Amino acid sequence: MLTNVAAVVLNGFGAFELGVVSEVFGVDRTSDGLPGYDFAVVAGEPGPLRSSVGFVMDAPDGLDRLNAADLVAVLPAGDDRCKCADWPEPMLAALNQAVDRGAQVLSICTGAFALGAAGLLDGRSCTTHWRYAAHLARTYPAAKVDPSVLYVDDEPVITSAGTASGIDACLYLVRKEQGSRVANAIARRMVVPPHRDGGQAQYVDMPVGESSCDTLGEVIEWMQRNLDRLVTVNELARLAAMSPRTFARRFVQETGTTPQRWLTGQRILLAQQLLEDTDETIDLIAARAGFGNAATFRHHFRGWRGTTPVGYRRAFRRSLARAPVSQMLAAESLSSLRPLARGPVSQPTIG
Repeated sequence: MLTNVAAVVLNGFGAFELGVVSEVFGVDRTSDGLPGYDFAVVAGEPGPLRSSVGFVMDAPDGLDRLNAADLVAVLPAGDDRCKCADWPEPMLAALNQAVDRGAQVLSICTGAFALGAAGLLDGRSCTTHWRYAAHLARTYPAAKVDPSVLYVDDEPVITSAGTASGIDACLYLVRKEQGSRVANAIARRMVVPPHRDGGQAQYVDMPVGESSCDTLGEVIEWMQRNLDRLVTVNELARLAAMSPRTFARRFVQETGTTPQRWLTGQRILLAQQLLEDTDETIDLIAARAGFGNAATFRHHFRGWRGTTPVGYRRAFRRSLARAPVSQMLAAESLSSLRPLARGPVSQPTIG
């Protein structure tokens, strides 16, 4: 279970990225019925440590703190460090020891370079900020670098792209380990979207064509109100007062992925929540999530989650049964929360 988290910082660490990990795992939300985490900031090398924007921090814990962590988050440490591959050997050894005993590791932005130096990216799919992806691939040729996605989970290693994608990766991990309700509730407290699929594109520099509207928000809101309807891209384009081709192009520009993939991902998330929180039949969940029938639902769920809906439900409930009492109470309390007004639990897909 995800209960103990350590964030490793080096000289040149990113202040925002440290804030992301601290906000998700370091804030005590147990009064809201959410799980608590034993969170620590760990010095990856002797301090005091200077951030990328100049302030100095004296991290309270050393590398031995990683021995207790379920999750080790590795923060970016500056461009120069990545270029010269100057990584403290004790930190690299500690990362390997953590993985060997069953911990997960998560990198944000160029923190992936430290994982590469530790050999943890060899043979694994991974990502980093799009500006540094080519350099990561050259430096660690055994890594399978995908520069176009927000985050990659190649267990037990999770890598994320630049800055805000660290939020996405952290919330993804919470969702994976503790369910949709916990992740959604943390996102609500942070006032961020509960989920962006890892396969969405990073926001790289590209020309943006002229559009007759500034946002697709009204169309998305309509989709939210018609969750179980099977709609086509042509219908959505008419609602947006665009041609199908313009709508599809605009959708990719605003969301980083195609309408089909984005909406299918939202259906999967809704189905996960129903599998976790209800005893509804697979047929009913398939209908409520907009898949139409159980066979189609099973096909997409296996493709996205690598297991069947029934297998997912059983695994989630077994995991919950093994959780500490405080986490079971949190899950029970969260089951009464209403879905977010704008989130994956209320966004359908096309048929």
